[in-house]
Amino acid sequence: MIAARLREYMDQHDLRYDVLSHPHSHNSMETAELAHVPGRCLAKSVVLEDDAGFVMAVLPSTHHVQLGKLSRMLRRKLRLATEDELAGLFRDCELGAIPPIGSAYGMRTVVDDSLADEQEIYFESGDHEKLIQMSRDDFFAMMADADRTRFGDTHWRHH
Repeated sequence: MIAARLREYMDQHDLRYDVLSHPHSHNSMETAELAHVPGRCLAKSVVLEDDAGFVMAVLPSTHHVQLGKLSRMLRRKLRLATEDELAGLFRDCELGAIPPIGSAYGMRTVVDDSLADEQEIYFESGDHEKLIQMSRDDFFAMMADADRTRFGDTHWRHH
């Protein structure tokens, strides 16, 4: 199932996309593996908050958010949103499968620029068994009102 707000948003913006099915997954790295897509091409969302509200950080599944760096960039004291808050914000999504399209939910979005290195971008559709596939150009067209910067760091170091 594709989240209703996501489908509406993509259709309104006339974006071309494909839907890939995969076995039920529990996190973005497992999703990439089960769907046979490179983790660096799978965009995940991390929802952050402070007293001023919510921010969605979008970055490759192989990266994690450098919270201090992003907080400094945005001049905010950000922390991870709680599961209860996420359930309330994304009522048409399963937890852990929130699409990285904050604007579809009226949320400020920040995208890690390393995603621009990939030709194809994949992302969660709102459930744990479907992925959206989209060209980089369409993905970034959809992210037109997002801030673009580099705030992600890979989970491991290559020597």
